[in-house]
Amino acid sequence: MFNILKKKKTIVAPVSGQVIPLSDVKDEVFSSGMMGDGIAIQPTDDIFVAPCDGEIVLIPETKHAFGIKSTDGIELLIHIGLDTVMKKGQGFQLLVKVGDKVKKGTPVIKVDVEFFHQEGISLVTPVIILNDNGKNLKKLSVENCQSGTTTMIEY
Repeated sequence: MFNILKKKKTIVAPVSGQVIPLSDVKDEVFSSGMMGDGIAIQPTDDIFVAPCDGEIVLIPETKHAFGIKSTDGIELLIHIGLDTVMKKGQGFQLLVKVGDKVKKGTPVIKVDVEFFHQEGISLVTPVIILNDNGKNLKKLSVENCQSGTTTMIEY
């Protein structure tokens, strides 16, 4: 009964762009749901931000992704592009480091969009829910999103 008084929590878009179903991503690891449920975004911006308040728990040497654990335990993976890992960090500028506490909307990684365009590498970005920490996560139906403001998931 008192749940109606609770304010819903949200996970926002980590980058501005067009939202596409995860099943449409041209990489079976993501499209099959093998990594987990989520959404994907075709970015129209070069800055990727924290989708929630939490801690940066993963940035691989290749800088092509980051993991964040929300303050209430939800773990997300933001995987920037599909074959960007092959560039071994080229085209990425880190704006935070593993262990940093961040607020929703904090810039995390800047991407050289033109570099990846010239290389013919897609920047379609899967946003994967690695765990829901017992929360009832609800993906919202959104066509376009704004970095740091458009709600993608609520609970």
